[in-house]
Amino acid sequence: MNDFVLYEKDGAVVTLTLNRPEERNALSTQAQWDELVDCCDAVRADESVKVVILTGAGTAFSAGGNVKDMRDKKGIAGGTPYQIARGYLRGIQRIPLALHQLEVPTIAAVNGPAIGAGCDLACMCDIRIASEKAKFAESFVKLGIIPGDGGAWLLQRAIGYQRAAELSFTGDTIDAQAAIAMGLVTRVVAPEALMPAAKELAGRIAANSGPALRMAKRLLRQAQTARLDETLQLSAALQALAHHTTEHDAAVAAFFEQQKQR
Repeated sequence: MNDFVLYEKDGAVVTLTLNRPEERNALSTQAQWDELVDCCDAVRADESVKVVILTGAGTAFSAGGNVKDMRDKKGIAGGTPYQIARGYLRGIQRIPLALHQLEVPTIAAVNGPAIGAGCDLACMCDIRIASEKAKFAESFVKLGIIPGDGGAWLLQRAIGYQRAAELSFTGDTIDAQAAIAMGLVTRVVAPEALMPAAKELAGRIAANSGPALRMAKRLLRQAQTARLDETLQLSAALQALAHHTTEHDAAVAAFFEQQKQR
């Protein structure tokens, strides 16, 4: 790993910070995409991790792609149509897959503008909270392109088809209050309260059983596309496993201990 993504672990919580504030944390190079994927791989390899927080350094969460590269037909915009398509598959599109495959809950702490691919990056997380200075835009059409990083799949699952269609077709920028009104984020806090709020939420999640968290997330993800009977089958299988974890036994024992103290 290099230094585009700062990887910090505090107990069971990992914080990933995009660290190019002078570039507004743009996602513009293969090295950057690879590094974010590598961080996800590190999380997946560490069974002690229970929660991941994703945020940006400086005043922006992520400004998305590099418009200069689009103008100059370089980087992700360089080469023949076939080369560009292959570049997306081997490049930035690895990020939504990597985040989607994380077994633990993820929280996007959106500290500032999340534009284009930055908006989609926030939508790759399970939960989003925002600073009052956050802004969101599915702005690809403003540049005559479309969301090539999975935004068409992600955004409508976050806020529903109709609202996603409006944002995708207009490319409009919305502020944090509009984002909470449409359900894009769960809460809006003062800028200085963002990371404390994210860490407090992460702490409440991490207080629970690691195996149960991983299984609950798997169920939620599967239920997005599965029939009810399929989800019930998986629920039964995972519940059977959960009943035989030491974490379950400890939680039940703690429950009865609390009852004694009342």
